Amino acid sequence: MKKTLIYITIVILVIIGFGIISNPIRNTGPIFTNFEPTPIVTNFEQCVTAGNAIMESYPRQCRAGEQTYTENIGNELEKTNLIRIDSPRPNTIIQSPLVVTGQARGNWFFEASFPVMLTDWDGLIIAEGHATAKSDWMTTDFVPFEATLNFTVDKNVYSNRGSLILKKDNPSGLPKNDDAIEIPVTFAQ
Repeated sequence: MKKTLIYITIVILVIIGFGIISNPIRNTGPIFTNFEPTPIVTNFEQCVTAGNAIMESYPRQCRAGEQTYTENIGNELEKTNLIRIDSPRPNTIIQSPLVVTGQARGNWFFEASFPVMLTDWDGLIIAEGHATAKSDWMTTDFVPFEATLNFTVDKNVYSNRGSLILKKDNPSGLPKNDDAIEIPVTFAQ
């Protein structure tokens, strides 16, 4: 009986010992000097940086634990039936001169063009221009377009992110006829 009690005590001490060694929160001894805390994840970019898997979807998704984060692609999916941007794609790294290509419905144009803008992270316009139709724009079908924007980015700004905005041309000036697609871009360093 005494031997059994000794064996049980030894087993309990071994289990407790393994529990203390494997729990880094309670043990801050020298064994755990290389312990790195789990990075805090609050958005898609942080989730990817933390090494989590990216799901093959559009927009891309990243899962950290029980939370799923979706990549910001602007309002591209909402406008697919009106305008489609071939280049640059959302979150692309861009530099000047930026060539914008795609297709838009004929009613997105007026006199074969529509306004294009590039803004910095703060929403300040850093480039403006017009996209021009590459074929007959007087149709309700998709018409290819192209625009070129030259810009300079201040290297001392808070963020290297910005937005490319393609606005439906609205000669009437009526707010009900306004429309735009906005996609996020990253400026080359």
